[in-house]
Amino acid sequence: MPNKTSPTVELFGLHINKTTFDESVDLLCEQVTRRPAKVVVTPNVDHVVSLNDNPELHALYSSADFTFADGMPLVWASRLMGDRLPERVTGADLFVALCQRSEERNWRVAVVGGKPGQEAKLAARFALVYPNLKVSIYSPPMGFDYRNAAAQATIDWVNSVHADIVFVCLGFPRQCLWSLNGRHQFDAGLVLCVGAAMEFALGLKKRAPIWMQRAGLEWLSRLNADPVTLWRRYLVRDTKFFPLVWRMWRNKGKKTAGSD
Repeated sequence: MPNKTSPTVELFGLHINKTTFDESVDLLCEQVTRRPAKVVVTPNVDHVVSLNDNPELHALYSSADFTFADGMPLVWASRLMGDRLPERVTGADLFVALCQRSEERNWRVAVVGGKPGQEAKLAARFALVYPNLKVSIYSPPMGFDYRNAAAQATIDWVNSVHADIVFVCLGFPRQCLWSLNGRHQFDAGLVLCVGAAMEFALGLKKRAPIWMQRAGLEWLSRLNADPVTLWRRYLVRDTKFFPLVWRMWRNKGKKTAGSD
């Protein structure tokens, strides 16, 4: 269930933590040595659109313990609604910050992601970027699904390496379905659904320049890097976000008028 230790902003039926990036990192670090595990999601425009089309997935996603706004459009929407989020808190940035904290505090990290058989390559990259990090990596088989035997085997693997922090890099919605449906079985402090964060942190994918991130244009950089895969997502599906903002704003106006 959503964590009540910090204020939240309600947007698109999600209770998003109203914290700065530094506050978010500190909040998560407080949880690392505690049990049961807390699941973290970082919604962006694509998530919001997909959740609107799938009420069952929305209900599951909204049950995450911590929800941070990954996309600048969500921050702008909060301003439009009159309850401002202080800034975006991306999964990619949380990945870096928590790996650094884990090096300092001797926490164990598990990463679920990558292509099958890629573990050795990823381990070598981690050794270069985070030389003092205790990290274990597991790349699930093709066809991985939260309902099949591989999903349970992956949970068992996570518990066998005694991880304090688990980064799930399987893409949306698969990473959320696996993490949230299996949440009560994890022997860890945090389970974070962070998509491509590992690839950015290890230099396997190039992230947008800071100015593009702050301007809400990170999507354009990703589209330019992989237009064949991403054009439909950004140029077709995600345009549905704007009517959702309009509807949310209009409903707020109706509620305000009704209370007068």
